[in-house]
Amino acid sequence: MKFYFAPLEGITRYIFRNAYEKYYGGIDKYFAPFISPTDNCFLTPKNVRELCPEHNQGIKLVPQILTNNSVAFIGAAKELYDMGYKELNLNLGCPSGTVCAKKKGAGFLTEWYEMEQLFDSIYEWAASNNVQISVKTRLGRFASEEFYDILEIYNKYPISELIVHPRIEKDYYKGKPRMEFYEYAVEHSKAPVIYNGNLFTCEDIIKRSETSDTVMLGRGLLYNPELIKQNNAFDFQNFWSFHDKIYHGYQEIMSPDKNVLFHMKELWTYWKEIYPDEGRAVRNILKTKSYGEYEAAIRNLK
Repeated sequence: MKFYFAPLEGITRYIFRNAYEKYYGGIDKYFAPFISPTDNCFLTPKNVRELCPEHNQGIKLVPQILTNNSVAFIGAAKELYDMGYKELNLNLGCPSGTVCAKKKGAGFLTEWYEMEQLFDSIYEWAASNNVQISVKTRLGRFASEEFYDILEIYNKYPISELIVHPRIEKDYYKGKPRMEFYEYAVEHSKAPVIYNGNLFTCEDIIKRSETSDTVMLGRGLLYNPELIKQNNAFDFQNFWSFHDKIYHGYQEIMSPDKNVLFHMKELWTYWKEIYPDEGRAVRNILKTKSYGEYEAAIRNLK
């Protein structure tokens, strides 16, 4: 079975990706957190730092683009192509209110005419440059039934992979995935279908393997970095090596303390599941304001 690591904004940056690959591995493709190009600026300096090959050696990385504008998409795609990327992903799944209000991400899923115009342009460019473009999608914006028409549009184009998160925009990440629509995608999509959403246990993954040989995991790998290893006993020593690699990596590229600690605390909102009986110790970590306080707090768990 193949495993893809979903993009999580602000979390799965190159420091995190490299650390995960070193201490856990097993990921067939990492998807980078989305870039949002404009007509005037296709890639920011931050985007270039995150995606440059020297920061992503030894891993298969797929840049993700969030836009409803063909000029912006192709402009970014050309710069990424020059960096060596020949596989890209279009984000039509982000449920953020600020994103959807601009008719991007899942907010673009009701704009069917404009969607076809975008696809006409980007797949024409992709064909002429031998570039693959996958799509990460939700079922629709307001109703799951929108997916029937959306999939008809997708089937008109040479989408390399269709990554389906079977919720609508308004679901955000709440409630149960609407599996009957995922199954409809498996049956009717011309593109290979990849499942994404609510994969938190080995049993979840095994169940999804019945309909797909590839799954995309995100939050599940943050709650349990060993999820795809299916180990009986959690390797705490390896986890702390992973933690330290990220912590020291952020210290090398960020300052002052509070910026590094912001990112580490965000990870601990997931990692607290590794220590379900240590709620007070984790809360103390989340209260720290300096490296010294943070390092003292984590010593209570190490």
